Parts: sequence; structure tokens; C-alpha cells
Amino acid sequence: MSEIKYYSEEGLQKLRDELHHLIAFDRPAAAAAIAEARDKGDLSENAEYDAAKEAQGHLEARISKLQDLIANARLLDESKIDTSKVLLLSKITIKNTKNNMKQVYTIVPESEANLKKGLISVSSPFAQAFLGKRAGEQVEVVVPAGTMHFEILSIER
Repeated sequence: MSEIKYYSEEGLQKLRDELHHLIAFDRPAAAAAIAEARDKGDLSENAEYDAAKEAQGHLEARISKLQDLIANARLLDESKIDTSKVLLLSKITIKNTKNNMKQVYTIVPESEANLKKGLISVSSPFAQAFLGKRAGEQVEVVVPAGTMHFEILSIER
């Protein structure tokens, strides 16, 4: 049995969309590539056939993994998020107390993390330092370069 993972509505929809694309478009293309390679003759020395079969194997493994993820996914109800403290799916505005630089991050499930978009993994040490804290609290985050000090300015959903 697979591990249960939590997703936002958007994150779960991306998984469903990828699965649909793999099944509806990539699977038929892989089958066509195998059929085309098979038509080229002797299968024992047909590298194109072997490559197409291997690609199909990778495709089927990805489809299986996505089906498993979706079957064990749990949707987070964003309307029930408590904005009095930092939790999963909280959007936090923080200020570095040393240089007064403000940053905005959203704490998301591990599979949805994207630092360039301001989405940090709930399992990251950075996010862990903020979990359970309230607006106005000071937070120390230990990073390889030392300890950074932040103030939580606001928490939204």
C-alpha cells in the first residue's frame, strides 16, 4: 500500500491532467512506435524495436505510479485552513529582521514545491521553522550560513 499524500486542488488536478495525457496521447504513440519498428523486420536485431519497448515500459511505469498517487491522494480543504497560525497551504509574508527584506511564501505539500514561484515544501527545514507560529512572532531559521531571524508579518490562505 502506498503512502497517503496531501495535495491542493491545483496539485491534484496537475496529476490527473498528466495521467490523462499519458493515457490518451503518449500510450497510443508508444504502441504505434512499436508497431512501426516491428514492421521493419527481424526483431532479434532490431534496436528501434527494443528502444520503443523500453520507452513503453517507462511510460507504463509512470502511468502506474500516477494512478497509485491519485488513488492515495487526499485533498486539502483550503476553506478550512486556520489563518491564526502557519499551517500547510498557509501563505506567509515574512520579514528578515537583519535587512528588513520582505518575502512571501506558500507552504505546500512536498510534490508541489517550487521555490521560484514561492512554494516551499512543508517538509523543508525552512517551512518547519514557521509551522505553528502566529503573525507577529519572531522565528529563527538555521541555515548552512548560520542563523537567520524573521518576523511573520501576515498569514493568509
